[in-house]
Amino acid sequence: MDTPTRLSPTEYLILALLQDRESFGLELVERSQGALKRGTVYVTLARMQDKGYVRSRTEALPQGAIGLPRRLYRPTAYGEAVFRVWSRADRALARLRPQEA
Repeated sequence: MDTPTRLSPTEYLILALLQDRESFGLELVERSQGALKRGTVYVTLARMQDKGYVRSRTEALPQGAIGLPRRLYRPTAYGEAVFRVWSRADRALARLRPQEA
């Protein structure tokens, strides 16, 4: 029997941020408004790439630019499907949670 696909809260957030556009790691940190940290975003992205949730490409450097090229990430079809399933499950569970007084 296959193990169900697991998605950590950090992986879920990264996939949510990648739904509208391809991004590089530090851009994801900035867009997360503090929820993602510089020290863990690239480790998490590497793990997600190993799981098949995201793919990456190296951005071409403009002529005469110095420094290292950035790596841009986007979800795979599998990553998008996992995100949709987890989003639906999260919404369904939210409806069942007891309301606080």
